[in-house]
Amino acid sequence: MFVGVDGCRAGWLAIGLETETNWQVNIFPDVASLWNYHRRGSLILIDIPIGLKAEGRAERRCDPEARKLLGPRRSSVFPAPCRQAIYALSYQDACDVNQRLTGKRLSVENWNIIPKIREVDCLLSDDTSATGRIREIHPELCFWGLAGRPMQHAKKRSEGFSERMELLQSIYPQTADIISHILSTYRRADVARDDILDALSAAVTGMMGGRKLASIPQEPEFDERGLRMEMVYCPHTVGEISMGLTQQNV
Repeated sequence: MFVGVDGCRAGWLAIGLETETNWQVNIFPDVASLWNYHRRGSLILIDIPIGLKAEGRAERRCDPEARKLLGPRRSSVFPAPCRQAIYALSYQDACDVNQRLTGKRLSVENWNIIPKIREVDCLLSDDTSATGRIREIHPELCFWGLAGRPMQHAKKRSEGFSERMELLQSIYPQTADIISHILSTYRRADVARDDILDALSAAVTGMMGGRKLASIPQEPEFDERGLRMEMVYCPHTVGEISMGLTQQNV
């Protein structure tokens, strides 16, 4: 099973794809319960920074490289905080720590996802069996890889939602059914529409790319705990080949 994961207000939205018609959707309150449920998954692709810098003014190489590829969608890639900052007890403390160690303060948007970054960092630090199975993605990079170009519209706009949904539908025919199921099952206060797209883009990326996933940078950096500082995606040519094989099998 290929599992795409995105953080949501209720915890973590996980979409698992096993075949062209076999899929499942779950919301987990924390990443530990998600991992326990999906331990046998072939691959778990998650929208959260994994490898983290300890200090230094240079960003993780994957962050500026992703911005360069994404063009008009570049602002969606936030600079990852340093590891010590994610264990701070307040926004002010986190800003002070990050500025002292990297020369940069944290945005409010970055602070808002720090609890989830900390969850994943704790899991991967405590359970080494998860490190090769849980890998970092960025949704806009996933869409870029699948389409061969950046998305034209912001995902929170109706045009952006339609653009991404149509792309996913063209690759994975059950896309509309999955989205409809989630929208009818969960409250928008718990799962936003763009959370669905982000998790599904990761799941489709895993299914299409399989063992041929690419990463930025091509030679990943490793942090002080041995975690990869990278983002993976499905190259467009691989996605086209996989989609062609899928269509032949339908």
